[in-house]
Amino acid sequence: MSMLFFKAYFMLIRFDLSTKLGNFASLYERIRKYPTGPNRALLGADRICLAVDLASIWYCKEVRCLQRSAVATCLLRKYGVQAHLVFGAQQLPFRAHAWVEVDGQVVNDVPYVREMYAELDRC
Repeated sequence: MSMLFFKAYFMLIRFDLSTKLGNFASLYERIRKYPTGPNRALLGADRICLAVDLASIWYCKEVRCLQRSAVATCLLRKYGVQAHLVFGAQQLPFRAHAWVEVDGQVVNDVPYVREMYAELDRC
C-alpha cells in the first residue's frame, strides 16, 4: 500500500503543476491517451482509490475532484483497470464535477453522483 500511496502522491504533484500552468488541454490529452496496462488482479480499484484518497489527505493543499480523479484514472489504468474520467455539471446552481467510473460504476465518489450531474464528457 505504501508504494501506491507514494505513486499517487507524486502524481498529485504532477497534475497540480499541470493545472497550475493552466494547461488543461494537455492534461486532458494525457489522461485520454494514458494506456491501460496488463491486468494485475492483485490490485483492485478499491485499493487504488484508497491510496489516492490517503495521498489527497496528506497532500500539502486541498485536492479538488479533477486532480484526484485524474490521478485515480491514470493509476487504475496503470494497473490494468479500464477506468474512465467523467466530467459532469449541474445547471442550478451551476457546479462542475469529475469522478471515475469502472464498468459503468462510480469508484471514487458516491454512487449517486451520476444522478446529481449531467455527463458532459469522458476520457
